[in-house]
Amino acid sequence: MKNSNLTAVLDRALEPIGGCLTPQAAGKLVKLKLDKKTQARLDLLADKCTEGELSTEERAEYESAVLTLELVTLLQVEARAFLSTHKLA
Repeated sequence: MKNSNLTAVLDRALEPIGGCLTPQAAGKLVKLKLDKKTQARLDLLADKCTEGELSTEERAEYESAVLTLELVTLLQVEARAFLSTHKLA
């Protein structure tokens, strides 16, 4: 499956989540960030990927992380859309 197809499927699947959000939950979701240790690990894997030096295990870890971050990003898009029409209490 192409990455753009995956994004489209995830976007359609996650769209109903907007109906489950509260302003407080959406605000917290928008602020989600990786902790420093996880970010450092992903930076290392990204550098190794760019250099073509990932092991099979590292490639699986990196691809999983990228997909996870894409999912979180799509959830954040839904949260931002929600917040654009709802005020934080």
